[in-house]
Amino acid sequence: MNKRPCVILVADSNMAATFRGYFKRERWHLSLGCAPFEINTDVGADLLVDEGGNDPGVYTKGHELLRPYQNSHQRALVVLDCEWGGSPGKDAIVAHITANLVASGWAEDAVKVIAIEPELENWLWQDKPQVADALGYQGAKPLRQHLADSGKWPADLAKPPRPKETAEWVLKQAKKPRSSAIYQKLAEHISIRGCTDVAFTEMHAAFLVWFPMEVAA
Repeated sequence: MNKRPCVILVADSNMAATFRGYFKRERWHLSLGCAPFEINTDVGADLLVDEGGNDPGVYTKGHELLRPYQNSHQRALVVLDCEWGGSPGKDAIVAHITANLVASGWAEDAVKVIAIEPELENWLWQDKPQVADALGYQGAKPLRQHLADSGKWPADLAKPPRPKETAEWVLKQAKKPRSSAIYQKLAEHISIRGCTDVAFTEMHAAFLVWFPMEVAA
């Protein structure tokens, strides 16, 4: 039986929507510089969401959720936030989940755990009009300036210090409910090269190793 390239386990529906939006992009692999690989983003196919929709659930039982996929998939990617009640911090999260995956039967070089500091929204914040559009911002000043003036995103920082709270603040001002559709829309349009988050860079590096672009002889 031919195994599928990769199964991705995420902590909640917003993360799932982010990956779904990214993989919907035409020739998405070129943004990452890796070879294309088949990915079915229907939940339960190659994309899994913890049924509790939370990071602690992925931390404690991610290996159990992925165990059935050892026979059908070559590799496993696990993505969760670092910030949640009782979180032991990034390094401990990565080490714990990785050890559980290996102990449950996955090869160490076939798994990668990505813990985002502090949370997913850090991947989505860029000084781009697409971000303002997705969040429903219609102020007179550019969103970046508005957030700087409000102290939410200091001018000398690449990302808002509280990315999730900042997104929720903008949505509240726009009277727009927070939804997975917003995350999918952002992921469809943001610049991959503009994403400077450390965790995203780690995931990018894993894809380059797992799916290297073939070099013509």
